[in-house]
Amino acid sequence: MAIKRTTKVDSSFSMSSMTDIVFLLLIFFLVTSTLVNPNALKLLLPKSTGQVSAKATVSVSVKHYPEQGTVTYHINGDIHPIRFEDIEPTIIPLLEEQDDPTFSIYADETVPVKEVVALMNIAKRNNFKVIMATSPE
Repeated sequence: MAIKRTTKVDSSFSMSSMTDIVFLLLIFFLVTSTLVNPNALKLLLPKSTGQVSAKATVSVSVKHYPEQGTVTYHINGDIHPIRFEDIEPTIIPLLEEQDDPTFSIYADETVPVKEVVALMNIAKRNNFKVIMATSPE
């Protein structure tokens, strides 16, 4: 007696589940890419509750080394430091064609105030707006 199979094997493949997975991965990577911090320097920023809605196009980071008693300046999160005298000639071309030229200062919380004030003086001389970056409380 021959037993026949009542169900047949379907060799087709449905791509709908594969496209769902691709779209989920796309959404995941888009969301996580916005969480990446553009600054490559590890700075311990001071805490604040205030928020600013303006978006700065240039960032100046100030890293303090208390052991040596020195500070280094970095433009747009660049790992290579820049001398203080070179900051103004570097950021002026980056901000001159902006409608509302704004730069942000990312200063380590141990940075002396005179270093931050010196950067604010650069902004005042060139009529730039300044944002002081802080960590949320």
